[in-house]
Amino acid sequence: MSASLIYDLAPIGSIVAWSDGSPRPPERFKKKLAAWQTRNSSGRLIRKERPRQSGNYASPGYFTLHEVDFAGKNTVVMRIHRTFGLDSNLTFKVIGPPALGSVRVFDRAGAGAELVHLADNREAAEAWLQEHRYPNAALEEVTADEAAAAHVEGRAAA
Repeated sequence: MSASLIYDLAPIGSIVAWSDGSPRPPERFKKKLAAWQTRNSSGRLIRKERPRQSGNYASPGYFTLHEVDFAGKNTVVMRIHRTFGLDSNLTFKVIGPPALGSVRVFDRAGAGAELVHLADNREAAEAWLQEHRYPNAALEEVTADEAAAAHVEGRAAA
């Protein structure tokens, strides 16, 4: 799939893989392998942003994937997010949509909201919020209609 199809069809919370199509180098080539891994990996879709026009500048839309957290002593020290423009030349694939009945926790409501957690159910989402304290958080459940639409659209786009 192209980046624009991921933007249009993949629901927030999906696991998305990206690739440049090149073969994986052998483990012994550490630098080549590290460079390859930046162009071939996967992450959870956490944000979509529409294209914008500001004066003479036109910004293409983009989406952001959460790739990994680095933690030390039960504290997240660094988060790795990857942002891809809709004009990206990489190939994308939806590995898995969010589970039916799971609850998305966004940092705020409205446009530009970013997924900060995907809980198994509403009780788990509320417990997570008590621990992590996002004062303007918004909860959104993954519905059967959304899951069915993503399945049909994903099959049509593939």
